Amino acid sequence: MDEEIEIINTNTRIEKFKNFLIAKRKQLITLLILIILILITFFGYQEFNSSSKEKLANKFNSIVTNFETGKKENINNNLIEIINTKDKTYSPLAFFFLLDKDLITSSDEINSYFDLLINEVSLDKEIKNLTIYKKGLFNSDFVQENELLNILNPVIKSESIWKPQALYLMAEFYLAKNQKQKSKDFFDQIMNIENVSPKIKLEVQRRLRSEFGE
Repeated sequence: MDEEIEIINTNTRIEKFKNFLIAKRKQLITLLILIILILITFFGYQEFNSSSKEKLANKFNSIVTNFETGKKENINNNLIEIINTKDKTYSPLAFFFLLDKDLITSSDEINSYFDLLINEVSLDKEIKNLTIYKKGLFNSDFVQENELLNILNPVIKSESIWKPQALYLMAEFYLAKNQKQKSKDFFDQIMNIENVSPKIKLEVQRRLRSEFGE
């Protein structure tokens, strides 16, 4: 008897499930199509990104090779095109290549590319901090104190691996302006950082001895 009841219950559940599928077939078909489209879009996007990254890599490597062999026609334009793709890998590489090879000299143009990388490109955290530090380093010779602090503060107030370098830059900035107390404050901040690089620590100690007699 129990077995017969169980069979009836099972058949009832199956019948209810069939009726549910029939009643909801349009919604289910729509949901299935939506899932398929999402999967196609996702994997298509992955494939597109992979292809785009490969093209950027080939383009950048070709530019570097041409530069090293003396073929410098359209070098700047091609590198700027890469920067404007806002790719997290090749946009910084293209910009720093331009900067390191002195291919752009306008401070306004250089700062505009710094800002693009910092504010509009999804850089990895420490690459972004390095870019902020490099912007500060570039501007340190001609900006005022508050401007330099505004540039470097995101790194100075963080736990970034580039924090000691940013503090050191501010210390040297004030030392060059003969503002020794402010300079010493920044050197002292470096000495208070745990696990600071031994090389930086030794350099700070040397500066403290030579400039402040410590």
